[in-house]
Amino acid sequence: MIPSRETEEKRRHSTALIPYSCYECRLPEEFMNVPMHWHNEFELNYILQGRGEFICDNRRFEAGEGDILILPPNMLHAAYPCKDSELIYHALVFNSIMLGANSNDRSSAECIRPVINGTMKLNGYISREAGRYLEIKAAVTQIFSCAHSNLARMDLLLKSELLRLFWLLEGDDNRICQQDAGISYSGIVRPALEYMAEHFQEEISVAQLADLVHLSKSYFMNCFKKAVGIGAIEHLTQLRINAACEALTATEKKIADIAFECGYNNLSNFNRHFLNMVGCTPNEYRRHNRGTSCVLSY
Repeated sequence: MIPSRETEEKRRHSTALIPYSCYECRLPEEFMNVPMHWHNEFELNYILQGRGEFICDNRRFEAGEGDILILPPNMLHAAYPCKDSELIYHALVFNSIMLGANSNDRSSAECIRPVINGTMKLNGYISREAGRYLEIKAAVTQIFSCAHSNLARMDLLLKSELLRLFWLLEGDDNRICQQDAGISYSGIVRPALEYMAEHFQEEISVAQLADLVHLSKSYFMNCFKKAVGIGAIEHLTQLRINAACEALTATEKKIADIAFECGYNNLSNFNRHFLNMVGCTPNEYRRHNRGTSCVLSY
């Protein structure tokens, strides 16, 4: 199921002129984590340092230095640094046009568009022990080198390396395969996730979210935990605290005003949740990060 436009991630990753964006993501330095979200573009991640826990659709796994992740459009995904570990990774978010998705040739029709529309499943976690890892890593390294150069001429090589990457993936029978017909917990709770992303500043209850997806409260909580890895209220807290972190570094607003805008009517509750999640007070976080630019703004 493709989610509604109004609750899509707001950041614009690509334009007609430059159909990709490149980031260096540092968790928990810029943000404590990357909460569950989705976008219309592909995403390619290469982990430079540390270890993190990733959730991609119904799958949850740890990945570390040297590992590679490739996510198709519209897939719900999240990232969390492992305990006592900083997670640093390059992320390239690119429009499917970079792969020639709009072409009518057989390679696009049979190899690219089925991954985009979900009829074929992409197993995009590539560990250092994976077959053909060195070839895949070489292509990924070249891709990020081209993206960082930010030159029209290098975009030609970037496109060719992306196509080479998918050629390598297509050569592995287990990497791109027919979509299974099992239960999609992420599909079940997606409307609730979309609602939370759009309305996290408001009062939201588990019962309200369960009604939204027409499930009993207990079954909804079970599905949500399987899809997201944490409970609905904990996910809501993450959304609010991440929004507060961004406001603390990007604005001069009073902390009480930020707390209110992020869904807290009680400043003490906000301070307590912030300290539990971030490890310092809002004032300390603002002093430490004042003048720094956030690379990632999911």
